[in-house]
Amino acid sequence: MDDMDSLLPLEMFYIGLLVLASLCIAFVAVTVLVKLFKGQR
Repeated sequence: MDDMDSLLPLEMFYIGLLVLASLCIAFVAVTVLVKLFKGQR
């Protein structure tokens, strides 16, 4: 069970990194869509 305990912090780090990357991608996608929408108007 020691292996699972030592793997937990790394797993949390990767999950946090994944969430952060997803937020950045979503933010960029929304920004681009808003710019395109305002550009057409």
